Amino acid sequence: MSDTTCHMSISLDGFVAGPRQSLEHGLGVRGHELHAWHMGDTRATSADEVANSWLMRPRGAYVMGRNMFGPIRGEWEPSWEGWWGAEPPYHAPVFVLTHHPREPIELAGGTTFHFVTDGFDAAYAQAVQVAGDRGVDIAGGASTVRQALAADVIDELVLDVAPVLLGAGERLFDGVAAFPFEPVETLHSPLATHIRYHRAGG
Repeated sequence: MSDTTCHMSISLDGFVAGPRQSLEHGLGVRGHELHAWHMGDTRATSADEVANSWLMRPRGAYVMGRNMFGPIRGEWEPSWEGWWGAEPPYHAPVFVLTHHPREPIELAGGTTFHFVTDGFDAAYAQAVQVAGDRGVDIAGGASTVRQALAADVIDELVLDVAPVLLGAGERLFDGVAAFPFEPVETLHSPLATHIRYHRAGG
């Protein structure tokens, strides 16, 4: 089976997004503060460049939650095609977890969003099938990553720990019973400590 990765920016108090996601606050209120390390901050260093290369490495397929795809709740708005414009950065099939069926959206650059209504396991199985040896990435958000951890499918986990306290929002590890990983590489800058974990004993 191909390897499965996950890469998340996280606050010191465990949040990967702020509260009250909206069109104005796509990452929740203050959530953008977790991502300064790869969003053009002048304090970024070569360590952040390396971590960004981990984040942007091509993968064969992606799995993400509906909240990561957009702020819309309930039935779909046909005009909404994600946060990323006409050419999203994925360049591969993306399987979006949702309770509301929708036809696939094919965009420029090879990205097609497929909407999966029968749960994480089904979405992950489809992703593995199309990814081949290029691997699958669990793109977020917090709920989707928790489901991937519960299913024990992640082989490499990268956490970018930002020196930020959000106080509220979406926690990554709420309800997670085990952490079967060990650190294999750590980089740091003024904006984040980047910790790359591999499956323990792998």
